[in-house]
Amino acid sequence: MGSDTEAEKQKTPVALAPIAKPLAGKKLCKRTLKLVRRASEAKCLKRGVKEVVKSIRRGQKGLCIIAGNISPIDVITHVPILCEEANIPYVYVPSKEDLATAGTTKRPTCCVLVLTKPAKGELEEEVKEKLKTDYNQVLAEVVEVTSSMF
Repeated sequence: MGSDTEAEKQKTPVALAPIAKPLAGKKLCKRTLKLVRRASEAKCLKRGVKEVVKSIRRGQKGLCIIAGNISPIDVITHVPILCEEANIPYVYVPSKEDLATAGTTKRPTCCVLVLTKPAKGELEEEVKEKLKTDYNQVLAEVVEVTSSMF
């Protein structure tokens, strides 16, 4: 009971929603979650459907990351449409638990919006530069994955 076997250590496959496209590959997913972690530390992150929708409607720009294993799927079906109307790139990641961990919350998170600048105050130059570099790198890959879909 107390020891972990190899079968328990391996992650179980996640049941993805049929609308989870464009889905981030393994490498892009890792980079995206790293970006979410950095953005969370810099207070440039909006968590949850309610906050993300409110930010998009207010005209804030960024990168939307949506979890692909949400049930019921109706909770997030309107988010990609809002992102497309506002010209905000979005990408799906396989697990809401991993998204929450990267966003430094214990509660599984449906979606997050990585903002280009913090809601309040200013960032240190070093933190700002790291965040901008990661953001631009992930953004370029997301645009590439999205363009290959259509």
